[in-house]
Amino acid sequence: MLELKTPGEIDAMASAGKVVADALAAVRARADVAVRLAELAEVAHAVMREAGATPAFLGYQPGFASTPFPGVICTSVNDAVLHGIPTDYRLADGDLLSVDCGVLLDGWAGDAAITFSVGEARPADVALVETTTEALHAGIAAAVVGGRIGDISAAIGRVARAAGVGLHTDYGGHGVGRAMHESPSVPNDGKAGRGMPLRPGLVIAIEPWFMAGGVDAYRVDDDGWTLRSTDGSRTAHVEHTVAVTDDGPRILTASAA
Repeated sequence: MLELKTPGEIDAMASAGKVVADALAAVRARADVAVRLAELAEVAHAVMREAGATPAFLGYQPGFASTPFPGVICTSVNDAVLHGIPTDYRLADGDLLSVDCGVLLDGWAGDAAITFSVGEARPADVALVETTTEALHAGIAAAVVGGRIGDISAAIGRVARAAGVGLHTDYGGHGVGRAMHESPSVPNDGKAGRGMPLRPGLVIAIEPWFMAGGVDAYRVDDDGWTLRSTDGSRTAHVEHTVAVTDDGPRILTASAA
């Protein structure tokens, strides 16, 4: 069921979004060569605990998953783009790391993701992250009253196609509210002018994820969670939680990407 939020509820969601942003900032500051992914998860968890928030990902089991997610955050490295489990893997110089974080605070959810290089960045990775971030901003700009969900999807897809990167409409954006995943679905490609009208109070996560090799396909690891590019090319994922308001789109996880 679609739930439009009041201005006061959006303010409450912004508090959850701030915890997400703070956790992602702390993870980025800690990430370095030889640091374990599990250490980054603990850094994020400490930020959540201090704020009185709980991790939305830990124990989460949607319909596609055979087991609950075992981590506090998602940490996806290089050709892994989504749902990577924070293991004892030690980061290496030049790794491209995507971190997705969701929290629950006072009954409201926040969700955001960032992608960045560890150590010395490869120019191709920098370009991929810039393209993915451009798509995120294009999607946010389309999240205006009077538009439609398809306008957001089309804006993201245009950036991807122009850059020649691979994209997929699975695991795209979604509504956010009392739960981390609500209606509506916000695919990462589509046709402008189609889909649900955008109304004040709609809160959605907009989250482009692209694959540098240009192949529009992914595979899932044996862990049942981690998504990877099928051609082994590097990937990027960025995300914000955004409220549609009469004053334009309001980013509720503003410092996260």
